[in-house]
This record gives sequence, C-alpha cells and structure tokens, in this order.
Amino acid sequence: MTEVAQRRRLRWLVATATGTRELTPSARTIVFDVPGWPGHAAGQHVDVKLTAPDGYSAQRSYSIAAPADGERVELTVQRVDDGEVSPYLVDDLVPGDQVELRGPVGGWFTWRGDEPMPVLLVAGGSGIVPLMAMVRERSRLANPAPFTLIYSVRTPAEVYYDAELRSGPGLEVTVLYTRKAFGTSRPAGRIGPGDLAAAWPPGSGARTYVCGPTGFVEAVAELLLARGHDPASIRTERFGPTGG
Repeated sequence: MTEVAQRRRLRWLVATATGTRELTPSARTIVFDVPGWPGHAAGQHVDVKLTAPDGYSAQRSYSIAAPADGERVELTVQRVDDGEVSPYLVDDLVPGDQVELRGPVGGWFTWRGDEPMPVLLVAGGSGIVPLMAMVRERSRLANPAPFTLIYSVRTPAEVYYDAELRSGPGLEVTVLYTRKAFGTSRPAGRIGPGDLAAAWPPGSGARTYVCGPTGFVEAVAELLLARGHDPASIRTERFGPTGG
C-alpha cells in the first residue's frame, strides 16, 4: 500500500501534549497523548496539522521518535525558521495544547524486534529520529540483534539524544562531525568511504537504514553500493525543504 493510500484510510486524531524536552537550541521532543491511537512500528511517521481560529490549516510530516507505547506518541521536531508548523511546536506549544495527528504512515522503513539480522543505522542530522525509535525498540529486547549507528552532524552541540546513545548497552555508535570536530582524530567533513569501513561488510546479512537530507542519503547509498552491499538490504528515508 502506498503512503497516499495509507493516508486516505487514516483519520485525524486529537493529540494533547503532555510533556516537552529540549534537545538542542533548535530541536525539541514532544510527548502526546492520542486517544484512539492504533500503535506503530519503529521507523514510521505521522502527519501533524495545526488549525488557526480563522480556519486556515497547515500540516507537516514528522518521524516518531519512540516505539509503540499505548496511546503515547513521541516526536522530535527541528525548527525551520520560516516554517508554518515547526516554530510553533518547538517554541510555543506547552503541555495541555492540542494538535491533530494522522498516522502511522510508512511500512518499508521499519524495524521490528523479531528480526534477527544485524543492523546498520546511518543518520544525517535530524534523520536520527526514526532510527532512535529503532534503537529504543531494541533496548526493550532480552536478546537484541547487533546494532551499529553512524551519526553525521555539523557540530557536537547538534547531537540529538547524546546521553542516551552513549549509555545504550550493546550499541556501537560513531559520531561524525561535518563542521567542527571534537574528541576525535577524524577531521571534520562529510561522510566518506573510510567512515563505513568498520560497518557490517557486504555478505554479512545486515540490513541498513539510512535517513537524512536527500543529498546525504544519496551519498551514503552510493558508498554502500560501491562497497558491494546488496541494494535490497538498504532502506532509505529522505527529507528536503518542506517549509516546516
């Protein structure tokens, strides 16, 4: 089923904010209580709609940041300064405020805990959000599959979920900085072939999830294919300028 067909079958639900947490100066995690929420898989996303008193509405899609937990839905949103939705969610929304959610959407870019293959996660910037849902889903399991995360961000100040990622048992994490390096001998710069050298090799049976801006995702996919990875083992989710 295509995402367009999924959306046609889904209804808008009223979501009440129950808590917020700042991750970086431009990003915030929001927890919603959503009566009637049907549940979701790690890697899926939702549509968020805001409606003004005059009836004007705007909607954007955001990845779900945590695995299924009853009627609880957790999003992490990065502010787009000239956007119509993200500035309100990041700067103005307070517990008790309500928005509308529609979802879950997506099915290909998902990971379920009963899948035994090793997993490589490659995130660019806020592309870490749906991958974090997978990391958190894994943490619930008694015998989880091996996970490796390669996370590319501009500077240390822009790392999402820093403490949680560093404390995740059995999770191998490498952070790459593109603008300013910190605590590493690797010079700041975009992801390259050497950055994937320690990842699961071709033929290992691993599945790879890549999420981030379109240019980043395309570059990583090309690097993986050049290393000999099976295209069928690579799943991608990309985003571009949407107005926020």
